[in-house]
Amino acid sequence: MFFQSFFDDKLAQYSYLIGCQRTGESIVIDPSRHYKNILAVAKKQGLTITAAAETHIHADFISGSRQLANDLQVKLFLSDEGDVDWKYQYTNNLNVELVKDGSKFSIGKVDFEVIHTPGHTPESISFILTDRGGGATSPMGIFTGDFVFVGDVGRPDLLEKAVGVKNSAGIGARQMFDSLKRFKELPDYLMVWPSHGAGSACGKSLGAIPSSTVGYEKMFNWALNIDDEDLFVKELLKDHPEAPTYFSEMKKANKMGPTILKEKTSEYITSSTDIEKLLSNKQVIIIDTRDANIAEKSLLPGSINIPFSKSFVNWAGWLIKYDEDIVLVAETAQLHEIIKALQSIHLDDVKGNILPENIESFEKVSYDTIDVEQFKNEASDQYIMDIRNNSEWKNGHIENANHHFLGHLRTTTLDREMPIYLHCQSGVRSAIGASVLKSLGFKKIKHLAGGYNAYQKEGIKK
Repeated sequence: MFFQSFFDDKLAQYSYLIGCQRTGESIVIDPSRHYKNILAVAKKQGLTITAAAETHIHADFISGSRQLANDLQVKLFLSDEGDVDWKYQYTNNLNVELVKDGSKFSIGKVDFEVIHTPGHTPESISFILTDRGGGATSPMGIFTGDFVFVGDVGRPDLLEKAVGVKNSAGIGARQMFDSLKRFKELPDYLMVWPSHGAGSACGKSLGAIPSSTVGYEKMFNWALNIDDEDLFVKELLKDHPEAPTYFSEMKKANKMGPTILKEKTSEYITSSTDIEKLLSNKQVIIIDTRDANIAEKSLLPGSINIPFSKSFVNWAGWLIKYDEDIVLVAETAQLHEIIKALQSIHLDDVKGNILPENIESFEKVSYDTIDVEQFKNEASDQYIMDIRNNSEWKNGHIENANHHFLGHLRTTTLDREMPIYLHCQSGVRSAIGASVLKSLGFKKIKHLAGGYNAYQKEGIKK
């Protein structure tokens, strides 16, 4: 048997390639939308990808299952659990096998058994793998999707908070409790291969280790060490990070069928006339992907600066509306990867790119970056905006500060003439926030270099 995991660090998401080396067949578990890297490994190993399987209808990234079925005519193994609201809607005319608890299928001499593991979502399933081709008569491991992570379990509140399914959080928490009872009955030696690692919003305390075992999780995963159901539900539902608003779009797209991608390159926008038209088009959002220390003094009016870094996808999902046409400010060398990153969360409407050197002759807006001393001297009687998440805010904040989470900043109704001093934890998010406020027409914006960390450190010194 061949086995390899693939990690997308911008989504904190794992895909898995499992192949039968005797027959040359292989399957991808929870494939990402862009799968060429997986295909390249399969070809190198002499394997043909013949199937793909999903643990559930994902809400945090666009699955590559439909794309694989379109491009390579692979067979799809999809969940048939949950009620009518949790059924895939794009399976017509595709080679699809709908599976339920107890279903079994094989890829060559690698066997998979399906178990229904609701809690994170009603249709969630896990796959237990047995390498029959290697002579095994007992299973090796389990693909848990968003059911059990290393050190955590899937949060049950996303459907209610992000998708709007009323009263689903409590129901999901109790389903999770029952599913974990079943997990505890599995052999301790069984490997655990989850769909996400540290950095994912699908749990609250995911570990950074890529895999685990059932026995290890039974010993050290907090969720498997609470035997009282009511206490478990209480603990599972508290202290989750904000549910990203774009998750509702992901869930819908993965249920109805993501758009099939076709090869195309974003056009470069270079003429001053074209750029002027963009600046006046209310349907267009300009995303400046340059580093904040470059963009802060040279933003096009109305643009938002989200540097192309590890957190780019997350904040793009929070801040870009799905009915907006996207124009980028990006260097040529990064353009392809930026477009791929946006497509990973179904932000497909990239209409063009403006090279940074082509904005030099245009009017620009800017914001100021200030140190702790200047912040303390100027901001004490001004409007202080803390754009961190809820848990950070609750753990301590500057006196007289006002909490405005970054993900919701585009909806603020504050007076545009009011001077605003904003900060986050380290200064990275507040730079994004400063550009958001400038795009909304705020005149006087200053953000704190080093954020709340620097503010606290200065206080300790004194």
